[in-house]
Parts: sequence; C-alpha cells; structure tokens
Amino acid sequence: MSLLTAKEIMEIIPHRQPFMLIDTIEELEPGTRAVARKCVSYNEPFFQGHFPGEPVMPGVLIVEALAQTGAVAILSLEENKGKTAYFAAINSAKFKKKVIPGDVLVLETEIIKVKGPMGIGKATATVDGKVAVQAELTFAVS
Repeated sequence: MSLLTAKEIMEIIPHRQPFMLIDTIEELEPGTRAVARKCVSYNEPFFQGHFPGEPVMPGVLIVEALAQTGAVAILSLEENKGKTAYFAAINSAKFKKKVIPGDVLVLETEIIKVKGPMGIGKATATVDGKVAVQAELTFAVS
C-alpha cells in the first residue's frame, strides 16, 4: 500500500509526465527520508532508443528518480512547500545492475546533511533487493 500516489506526489514536486519518474511514495519522513517505487514498463518512451532489441533504463534517469524521491522528502517540509529542489551535484554514482522492463525500482533517498538551502542525500535504487544504483546527490532548494 502506498503512502502517496502520483497525483499526491505532484502536489509536492513540480515534475510532470513524461518526466515524473516515481509512481508512489511508500515511506516518508519529511526532511529526512523517502522511499518510492517505480514500475518500469516497456512503454516508457526512452526504451524506443535505449537500446533497440535490448531495452535498458538509462542510468541518468534512475539517478533522476532518486533525486525526485529526495525532493519529496525535502519539499514535504512545511517551510519548503511550493519550492523546487535543483540538482547541484552528483557524486560517487555507481551503476551496478541493469534495469529492464518489468522491474520494480525501490528508490530510497536519505537526507544526510542540510546547510541553509543546500543539502546532500544518500541515494540507493534496488531491484529485488539488489543494488542497481548508488549515488550522493547535492541539491539546492529555491
């Protein structure tokens, strides 16, 4: 059972289709952590070209999904409502497993440091309990 649906997520972050890359929020600790799910469908528009005959979800889109998950965590704080979280840096990104149609991505981003409008999130995407992507994401809220 989800905590927030896509419609409710869109009340927190400004992303819309086709760039909304999370389906539900399963866990939410405002300002601290969020866990989201993305059901990866063969109908995703990027699969038409990445790669024909061997569809693989682009790693940069998995990182973006992790960032959107972190944005839900940070923008769900009352003082950040109506603001946008922008990427400031992506560090230590590691791509460990292909993500293909039919996979369910579990996206977890924990906010580990905040100083003023800047913050850092530790982000991990898994499929069936196996790590697909890990990264440290820096954001600026404006």
